[in-house]
Amino acid sequence: MEQSADLKSADQPDTIRWPKFQAMLGELVEKNSFQQSHWPQIKNVSQLNGFVQFQEHCPFTTKDMLAKDRIDNPPYGSNLTYPLNHYTRFHQTSGTLGVPMTWLDTPGDWQWMLRNWDLVLENAGVQKGEKCFFAFSFGPFLGFWTAHDAATQRGCLCIPGGGQSSEQRLKTILEQKADHLFCTPTYALRLPEVAEEAGIDLSDNHLRSIIVAGETGGSQLSFREKIATQWHGVKVIDHYGMTEVGPVAYEIPGGQGGLRIIADSYFPEVIDSKSGLPVAEGALGELVLTTLGRTGCPVLRYRTGDLVRLETGMDQQGNPIFDLIGGILGRTDDMVVVRGVNLYPASVDAVIRRFNQVREYRVYKENTGSMVEIKIKIEAEPEIAKLVETELKDAFSLRIPVQSVEKGKLPRFEMKAKRWE
Repeated sequence: MEQSADLKSADQPDTIRWPKFQAMLGELVEKNSFQQSHWPQIKNVSQLNGFVQFQEHCPFTTKDMLAKDRIDNPPYGSNLTYPLNHYTRFHQTSGTLGVPMTWLDTPGDWQWMLRNWDLVLENAGVQKGEKCFFAFSFGPFLGFWTAHDAATQRGCLCIPGGGQSSEQRLKTILEQKADHLFCTPTYALRLPEVAEEAGIDLSDNHLRSIIVAGETGGSQLSFREKIATQWHGVKVIDHYGMTEVGPVAYEIPGGQGGLRIIADSYFPEVIDSKSGLPVAEGALGELVLTTLGRTGCPVLRYRTGDLVRLETGMDQQGNPIFDLIGGILGRTDDMVVVRGVNLYPASVDAVIRRFNQVREYRVYKENTGSMVEIKIKIEAEPEIAKLVETELKDAFSLRIPVQSVEKGKLPRFEMKAKRWE
């Protein structure tokens, strides 16, 4: 078997990362009941000599396990290393098993996440004194909370857009001459649409970058170009993170998309989602992450459900790099089998995004007997719908009906878009 990306590179930073991580595991042995139950052999962690042995002995953690733990041990679950009065930050996922999962962080863990986000900001070129606008609701979803606090610590003027309408946000971005906009890729396209409807001229914006997260597409060239065009040449920068693990990756230097995992903070693996075995470097697989510094609510070998292609190597300083080529490419749980063809929403999205004339789209799944069929509605002219249908057939060797609908007929999204139903 070809040696996997994670096993081949895992021992390179061990002299720096492993002792710190091993010390953290030692703390979990005494204080974290979830980890003690999930991985009883954690009590022998002092006998492990590196990440390769860690991989061999530690079982995977899944979202279902974490969700069940919170149901069995309400309201916060048992994956807490310290007494409750040590935690000062409360956040929730969007919802698993019908109930959002709560996540708590200590001040130390919060600073660990802010240091990760500071690396994202550094690589995005965000400078002290610049103005950052956050088009985000600032509810219990983790979202850009960490980005906001990291930018504040960096010395930026941070402008929250919570509670504002899209038109109000646009006016604030222009009036305050914001340098950086933080939002989802979908919302980065929605705002110019609102500007057109409201008669707001975006050509005079002062934005230097739009930093996106929360969806696939942030590293997709056609999507990035479409956003940049609508914002009159503003640079688009991708980023990746999850409530369960924190801020994970920043855009690979060079501005062409793709993500670089923060190696000091995470131990990454890529596995076959069915067998759980490592995949060869460059092969499509599921990203697995271990947090190396979020001691208060750690996750060990967490199956993210995100599909990636991992590439390893060394940077110019000789440090190991873990790059996700093309960014996040889809999710394992989103795949739909249509007449024997495996379809991922991100792949369909990539085809549709080639057409700048498409304002919005929606995919409808239908069960026909034992078969699943899909059809797509797009806000574009009928001739564009025909072109999209042809492009989809060429891409997937599958006829997918595409229907043209009037502008404004399909839902719009501020946070993560839900285009499949």
